[in-house]
Amino acid sequence: MANDTYQPVPHDAAFREQLLSNPAVKADYDANITKYAILDEILSARREAGLTQAQVAERMGTKASAVTRLESALVSGKHSPSIDTLRKYAAAVGKKLEVHLV
Repeated sequence: MANDTYQPVPHDAAFREQLLSNPAVKADYDANITKYAILDEILSARREAGLTQAQVAERMGTKASAVTRLESALVSGKHSPSIDTLRKYAAAVGKKLEVHLV
């Protein structure tokens, strides 16, 4: 049991490249690229604002668990956040929401 210590996995470009070399992982990633891009945007905005999930939740007028669900929902696909919710999140981190069709 002494060897069962937690070893964090670096989530850097090399790790991403290693994961994406697996055809099944690559196919799943490609199918969900938009969700990952949105998640990356909102997490980056929150980090840039220097805010915790609890602080974002307070600014949105909701609970931290709701922000946790919002951030995880983008990856899990269990729930797609509404435009209104994303707009509130953006405002809470000092940004504005823009949607573009390309």
